[in-house]
Amino acid sequence: VQLQASGGGLVQAGGSLRLSCAASGRTFTAYAVGWFRQAPGKNREFVAAIRWSGDSRVYADSVKGRFTIISNNAKNTLYLQMNSLKPEDTAVYYCAAGPSPNEDFSHGMDYWGKGTQVTVSS
Repeated sequence: VQLQASGGGLVQAGGSLRLSCAASGRTFTAYAVGWFRQAPGKNREFVAAIRWSGDSRVYADSVKGRFTIISNNAKNTLYLQMNSLKPEDTAVYYCAAGPSPNEDFSHGMDYWGKGTQVTVSS
């Protein structure tokens, strides 16, 4: 599976962005898919994910109620709708996929795309 994230940019606090992740290879329905981010000087962290069935969405507490993960299986594309953005959301965002991640998605996401930079100004 090859993944390519896009849609990052510079936005003011309170604004919105929509990230996209286009996949080639096997379809999303065979994997769990998700978004992670890494801010400067910090470890990569989990943001949101969808398990294989598509009916189970998981979010980090820091983004609940503001971010929505969406999978368009027909287009083999994953989205992350980000609303009410905060300066602390500034990071490089990565999409990832895996056939059997563990419960908190810290392991098992085997395929990663290049990141897209999101910068939120105060």
